Amino acid sequence: MTEKAEGEADRRRRGIQSVEIGFAVLEALAALGEASTLGAIAQASGLSGSQTHRYLASLTAAGMTQQDRTSGRYDLGPAALKLGLSALARTDAFRVADTAIEAFVRETGRTVQVAALGPQGPTVVRWHMGRPAVMTSFGVGAVLPLLYSATGHVFLSFVPEVETDPLLERELYDSGMTRSEVDVIKARVRAEGRACVEGTVIPGLRAAAFPIFDFQGRAILSATALMPGAFKSDGSGAVLEKLATACRDVSRKLGWSN
Repeated sequence: MTEKAEGEADRRRRGIQSVEIGFAVLEALAALGEASTLGAIAQASGLSGSQTHRYLASLTAAGMTQQDRTSGRYDLGPAALKLGLSALARTDAFRVADTAIEAFVRETGRTVQVAALGPQGPTVVRWHMGRPAVMTSFGVGAVLPLLYSATGHVFLSFVPEVETDPLLERELYDSGMTRSEVDVIKARVRAEGRACVEGTVIPGLRAAAFPIFDFQGRAILSATALMPGAFKSDGSGAVLEKLATACRDVSRKLGWSN
């Protein structure tokens, strides 16, 4: 390689590295979750203050960040917002979830039911059959109860009440359950990050449901692992943690951050 060619290759490498560092600064600012000082961003990105300032200047010129003139703090700019929304608009939640859940089922052999909150209640939209097969009457299109299914408990707990209250009122009237009892369910599910029931919808069937969030933190889907109660449960905890991890990964791809 000639000296000129080596120099051009070196400049390209430096340019690529600069882009990578710039995105690292942008990612650090996003992870901070609020408008932040230069020092906080430098610490989060692992750079010196002067380095961080140079990159923020370039990012601000490109509209990826912006600086408040009064406080001097930096935040994400309009170009970053536009880029993020464009990426989200191109993301198919069902496709992303299907890929992750199919991989989970192949690895673990567990049956997983995916549901969305429809106008009549939690509605099954996908059925990923495992080994051994779990056969129920709740196929794709079936509506599950909010109060007695693990899937329903997820939507009760992680969807705004304005969306669930009309459905909940109908079920409460028929069930005899009180609002305070529902609040206990919601508090437990939120604390544990999952909902588990056994035999409340189908006798002898255990279910553990996990939320899949969008970028606003709303549960747009739930993934529910199903298993006959008589099935040997050794290692179930580790398997369910894998499903929890898969759902968190899908949520992050949909823009959610916790």
